[in-house]
Amino acid sequence: MSARAATAARPLLTRRLAPRARVIPVVARSGDRWIVATVAALVSLGVVMVFNTSYFFAGQRFGDPLFVFRKHLASIVLGLACCFTASRVRSSTYERLAYPALAVVTVLLLAVLVPGVGLVRGGARRWIGFGALNLQPSEMAKVVAVLYLAKSMVRKGPQLETFSLGVLPHLIVVGLLAGLVVVEPDFGTAALLGVTLFAMLFAGGVRWRDLAMPLVPVLLLAIYAVHSSPYRLRRVMGFMDPWEHPRDAGFQLVQSFLAFGSGGLFGAGLGESKQKMFFLPEAHTDFIFAVIGEELGLIGALMLVGLFALLVVRGLRVALNHPTLFGRLAAFGITSVNEMQAGINMAVVLGLLPTKGLALPFVSYGGSAMLGAMTAVGVLLALSRESG
Repeated sequence: MSARAATAARPLLTRRLAPRARVIPVVARSGDRWIVATVAALVSLGVVMVFNTSYFFAGQRFGDPLFVFRKHLASIVLGLACCFTASRVRSSTYERLAYPALAVVTVLLLAVLVPGVGLVRGGARRWIGFGALNLQPSEMAKVVAVLYLAKSMVRKGPQLETFSLGVLPHLIVVGLLAGLVVVEPDFGTAALLGVTLFAMLFAGGVRWRDLAMPLVPVLLLAIYAVHSSPYRLRRVMGFMDPWEHPRDAGFQLVQSFLAFGSGGLFGAGLGESKQKMFFLPEAHTDFIFAVIGEELGLIGALMLVGLFALLVVRGLRVALNHPTLFGRLAAFGITSVNEMQAGINMAVVLGLLPTKGLALPFVSYGGSAMLGAMTAVGVLLALSRESG
């Protein structure tokens, strides 16, 4: 086969992610301004909506209507600091630190499970307390998993074409992270890690048949995880027919439908939501998109979707233009993990997926979620500074 024919036979995405030259990138003065502006718009919307949805909840739960809002502002300030710091680091440094970061995150995920170290909330053990700051290691695991996969795939090179060397080692490592997250339990983040793994392997040129091989055991494990856990089984039953369980398993989804559906085309108006008044659980966190649909209508919801779509476009632009293979894979992975989480969150609110505990990036309340999303954007901005 000629060289031209061999190149044409390779998957288009792989060909585009192949390195153009092994050179040290020249760092531009600033990152992608479209990414900065889009994230700023999402965070600003989140500030308004978190205040809007948490005011009465915080007043009843904590005796202070601004308690949740102040914590949200604090998480944004910390997130901006993480984003700025991450945006000033060169891709070569991220590549060098990928494996040590993976080891640190693994230790933290193990520490979460230790009684007396991990903090328990709502029946889940997901946090480690550092004074006034409670860190959720699984949020950092998403970013670290992307950097690990990018470095490992670069090192393996042509070995990615074999299942034993190209797929299995990555499946074991990411599977270990996902397994520790499931034990917390946090099935949504574990599923997101798995989808990110397959997306990055596909982008790196792994063959479809090698990607399909682990799907059967993964699906069997997922089915077992659902059937072995009563609360997960209730969630699935509520997802299948929420109107049959409007007062228990399907309650949250029914209230989400009522909120989103009552908004119509233009919405009830900012601050006019009825469902946030103690009807819709988690209105300021996982189901904030439902309140956006109620108050801003279909037009507002579509504008939000458009902002995330713009992030996808700009993130893929960075992935296609970065001069190194590590940078291209890392940019693709960072873009994928953030935007897939946003897509899953919105799909859950609309009843397209079973309920999962995933926040809407940049918009929902959640300190660790904000830190993780802003750190990921910082890494993407660092890569965009090297993309020219």
